[in-house]
Amino acid sequence: MSETNATIEAKQNRWYLRLITWREKHIPEKTFVVILAIVIGIASGLAAVLLKFLIATISNVVNSVGVTTQANYYYLIFPIVGIFLAGVYVRYVVRDNISHGVTRVLYAIAQKKSRLKPHNMYASLVASSLTIGCGGSVGAEGPIVFTGAAIGSNLGQAFRLSPQLLMMLVGCGAGAGIAGIFKAPIAGVLFTVEVLMLDLTAGSVTPLMLASVAGATVSYVFTGYNVEFFFTQSEPFYASRIPYVIVLGVFCGFVSLYFTRTIGMMEDTFARIKSHRQRFLLGSIMLSVLIFLFPPLFGEGYGAINNLLNGDVSAIFNNSLFYGFRNNVFSTLLFVAGLCLLKSFATSATNGGGGVGGTFAPSLYVGCMAGFFFAYMLNAVGMVDASVPLSTKNFALLGMAGVMAGVMHAPLMAIFLTAEMTGGYSLFLPLLIVSAISYGTCRIFNPYSIYTKRLARRGELLTHQKDQTVLTLLKMDSVIETDFIPVHPEMSLKEMVDVISKSKRNLFPVTDADNNLLGIVLLDDIRNIMFRPDLYRRMKVERFMSMPPAKVELGTPMEQVMKVFDKTNAWNLPVVDKGKYVGFVSKSKIFNSYRQVLKHYSYD
Repeated sequence: MSETNATIEAKQNRWYLRLITWREKHIPEKTFVVILAIVIGIASGLAAVLLKFLIATISNVVNSVGVTTQANYYYLIFPIVGIFLAGVYVRYVVRDNISHGVTRVLYAIAQKKSRLKPHNMYASLVASSLTIGCGGSVGAEGPIVFTGAAIGSNLGQAFRLSPQLLMMLVGCGAGAGIAGIFKAPIAGVLFTVEVLMLDLTAGSVTPLMLASVAGATVSYVFTGYNVEFFFTQSEPFYASRIPYVIVLGVFCGFVSLYFTRTIGMMEDTFARIKSHRQRFLLGSIMLSVLIFLFPPLFGEGYGAINNLLNGDVSAIFNNSLFYGFRNNVFSTLLFVAGLCLLKSFATSATNGGGGVGGTFAPSLYVGCMAGFFFAYMLNAVGMVDASVPLSTKNFALLGMAGVMAGVMHAPLMAIFLTAEMTGGYSLFLPLLIVSAISYGTCRIFNPYSIYTKRLARRGELLTHQKDQTVLTLLKMDSVIETDFIPVHPEMSLKEMVDVISKSKRNLFPVTDADNNLLGIVLLDDIRNIMFRPDLYRRMKVERFMSMPPAKVELGTPMEQVMKVFDKTNAWNLPVVDKGKYVGFVSKSKIFNSYRQVLKHYSYD
């Protein structure tokens, strides 16, 4: 039987190699990339449709239990069940960390040559559908981005494409996933540019656009041509409202800052808890209590968004303990403010407890609540002419774009995504104003988005700055030079001269018996005594060695290494591993490697 299996495997490998060879001979690379982009777009669109179907099916089953307009006590149970099932699946079936999908895609692009594991093509779909369907207060967009990126990565790897093409195909899959889940092809392209920070070039723009269009088309075919959120602009937007829109932009910027920092604080809290069981208990109990008290926190929250976009404010009180206060203005303000402030805690509790989901939908949710609260409050306190009140529907829509722009640092994507998924193109001018101001306000206090902050701290983030991007891709292991001959402090000048005669370098590390770096010897520093035989026996290395201007710890990001070079004006710096000598890095070696990486990852 084993011989038969080996024979079958050998035949499959020969067929596979013949296919790759045939492709290389008959299909030009750029043409093949376009074909792959369309295939990736279709596959990612199908994944988005499947994910939405699974979430809707599970959610409908859960919501059909104990239907009431008053408090639904089943909300204390189902979120816990969802987090438990997702956690068991991830820990015992997948056996890999698949949370924070967008951040993991960014990490794969920057650190793993855009290579994602095969199980990432389906693992997030299962885990997030269980989490969100049972009430987890997260979004499906992070998982679908992870899934689409994995589809692009694995298809590219299967055909042995170069790293720069893999990077582009990862972007195609991620953009197609966004386009498919929201039916927003333009937003899919802009997500790749602004959030994943991949540059659009003449060679990459066509595959990215085709993949996003393919993903959105698949979604249209299977789910119809209706937009994600039903919105009709019953009140026109007047130019006199622009000052209020500007203030809303600043307000959304601070709401974005609150959301981002609260998520970060809660992630750090859960990270300090080492026990899986304790994290599950804390996260699941916290989530179930929040959803019981504020039912609109259940799941993605798209139902509550639709209610506010359609002016049906009282509907958000359904299944709530506060149902009897639905017609009270003050109660409505407090309830919406509570939803806005507590959504970040519910999202963090879901992910921290073991669930799988993203922060994309929660940012939309918080934005909608913030925009509604802003307009509703101004109308309620009489700051607006009562005969022409602010449209809470319009401002809820504007708030969605504003908070998304601030949280994700992606104002263009926020504008087009909000317009595409609601059909609110007539509000394009205020969308521009709110998104730009919110983004600018949030960036003053927080230079990184909610996705990039984790990687930026470790120097592992690719950006649109070419120098920083190439330095991030460049690894220290590839630039360390080890052909320097070590010397020891007790060696005589005569022994030092003998070492110099055998070396091709003018720099020598001084180490002890345990290979700890003690200093360096520069040829220029001893040139005046090298030819004095009377000093050969008397002069020891410890007398003329010197300390290096700085030491570089093994594994230091290359951007940090270049900062050390700039600060010290050195040309060579020693590399140590916890004090042990490893080698040297030089500016010339880094510059040569820089040019090679820049050429390798450029695609025109």
